[in-house]
Amino acid sequence: MAARMTGRTVIVTGGASGIGAGIASALAGEGANVVIADLNLEAATAQAAKIAGAGGKAIAAKVDVTNRESVVAGIALAVETYGQLDCYFNNAGFNKPLKFLDVTEENFNAIMKVNVWGVLVGTQEAAKQFIKQGTGGKVVNTASIAGRTGYPSFAPYSASKASVISLTQAAARALAEHKITVNAFSPGVVATPLWTTLDKDLEEIGEGDSGFDSMSSAILLGRPAEPKDIAPTALFLASSDSDYITGQTMAIDGGMILV
Repeated sequence: MAARMTGRTVIVTGGASGIGAGIASALAGEGANVVIADLNLEAATAQAAKIAGAGGKAIAAKVDVTNRESVVAGIALAVETYGQLDCYFNNAGFNKPLKFLDVTEENFNAIMKVNVWGVLVGTQEAAKQFIKQGTGGKVVNTASIAGRTGYPSFAPYSASKASVISLTQAAARALAEHKITVNAFSPGVVATPLWTTLDKDLEEIGEGDSGFDSMSSAILLGRPAEPKDIAPTALFLASSDSDYITGQTMAIDGGMILV
């Protein structure tokens, strides 16, 4: 039996590390042609080489998700290399914690630019390619439990991920006529380099007791996630298994947020 993603081309932004790298490896393992799109081209190249070494197909692309021309160039590279685009993961994102009363315009705008504007641009440009091809396609967005409930030191990040959920719904409605589905998943606490950085940032602002270990204690299943826990749902949303699902945000949080 053929692998679920055989012959399908997928771009994963922020695919060089963490959740993105886990998604990229899982997709390649199911036969996908994967484009690792990341600001860090060296890390993206290393991840692509790792996938190729395991028998998968992958290339690296330097992409700034906040820059439309860069996003368009990444899509063009994928199409030039593999023939067409089938799925686009808006996974790139970041957080810079500050206490609520200390949030600055610079901090707010930087997080929103990557986490929201980047998702909008990626969705728009992927959709334009799908429409040009006449094939339909899939967009998958990385949201967060922070988009369902606000955290005091993550206010802009929480707002950005709530926006990702809303953009997912809006895009699903706008693009359904083109046979394009748009879905998201919302991870909880995931053991990645992002959380290592967050813990350091929280320590610096005097909020060290609200970091990784503290938040992990609220997980019903008793442990934080690994990227491999996220990959199966991401794979499901990228494959034909989810063809009748759109506009949804699927929680992968071990039971942290129950709605």
